[in-house]
Order: sequence, then structure tokens, then C-alpha cells
Amino acid sequence: MTSTDVKTEEPRNGTRAPRLSWWAKLPLALVVVAALLFLGSRLDLLPGFGDLFGEETQDRTGPTLLQSIQDLDRYEAASGNFQVVVDLEKDAKYLPDAIRGTRTLYVGAGTVGSYVDFGGIGEDSVQVNEARTAATIRLPHARLGKPALDPDRSYAVSKERGLLDRLGDLFSDNPADERAVNRLAAQHIGDAAKDSELTARAEKNTTSMLEGLLRSLGFTQVKVVYA
Repeated sequence: MTSTDVKTEEPRNGTRAPRLSWWAKLPLALVVVAALLFLGSRLDLLPGFGDLFGEETQDRTGPTLLQSIQDLDRYEAASGNFQVVVDLEKDAKYLPDAIRGTRTLYVGAGTVGSYVDFGGIGEDSVQVNEARTAATIRLPHARLGKPALDPDRSYAVSKERGLLDRLGDLFSDNPADERAVNRLAAQHIGDAAKDSELTARAEKNTTSMLEGLLRSLGFTQVKVVYA
């Protein structure tokens, strides 16, 4: 038999086998991707498979550079510890949460400091009698510093994400981005500090510090006024 005698067989009934179009294959591809994501998150539950995709951590951070130094003319008089549970949910219109949407339950813990600014104290702010036994000091009211979150005490309790959000995390540079809940936690902690007695405690502690300092210098009467 020569090469010219070889004939390709045609399908029966003279018709070709139907091929699936790209839009018909899309649901199947989504199911396969979802199955791979589920399988990857459950491999650590199977004996012997926990270290199959284990990762090693290497710190290649460069040297830390000092950018600037600022002199602080203030007395840190008090500090408060706060904790808040943030429940942040983002929904998409006309789509169920299982397809598009996120909900994060986050515990934020941080501190807020209260201080008295000594930078504006001038000669008129301190009055001393001739015998140098009595002194009156005028200071501005205590202020609140910016909330500082503690990463060791802040953590995410649960994260719920839709299918499209999970697929988007595969192509994201920062899939575990928690900046939104961090900002919200810091905002609530700052609001709670304003409603607390932190500034009043700071002024009381500042008064006690100045009274002890001036009495050690021979003053018997010390008065601190906040205006």
C-alpha cells in the first residue's frame, strides 16, 4: 500500500463530533479552579502531605536607614490600652455574597498616648514670688496622640470571600491586605480615647510631676493651671 492509498476515516452518518465553545467551557474551568483551591487548603489535614508544599522563610531585609530626628518638647503623661472588634463587610450590587463580596472579623488592639506640650512655654507662663517659695505654671491642655496598633495583639478572626474575590487574590500582589480594617480599628480606638478620661489623667500626672520637681528645689507652694 502506498501513501496515496491511506484515507482518513470520516465519522459515521457523515457528521463531525460537536466541539464545545469557549463559553460552554468557562463554568467547567471555574469548577476546576475552585476544586484546586479547596484541595490546596486541605492538604495539611492529610498525614504526610502537610510538608509537601511547605515554605521556608528567609529574611533578606536591607539595613534600616535613619531618615530624620525630631526633638520632642512634650511630656508623655498617660497612655491607654484599647481593643475593638471590627466587622467590615463589602457587598456587590445584584450579586450574591457567594459570588462577590467580603466580610472580615478583625480584633484590633492598640494604645493611645496623652501628652502636655511644653514647647510653647515662655517667660510669662511661669510666675515666681520674690522669696522663691511659690510658683504658678500655666500650661496648655493635654492632647491625644495618634493610635498605635499592636500587631502582636491584633489578628483576623475570620474572612469570608466570594468566588470572584478568591480568584482575584490569585493575581493580587497582596491578597491578605488588611489596611482597610487596620484604618477602621485605629479610627474607632481614637474615638474611644476622646470619650475617655485620658487627657484628664495626663494633666493630673503632669501636675504631680511638676509639684514634686519644684518642691525638691525649695518651693513650698506650687500651682499648675491649664488653659
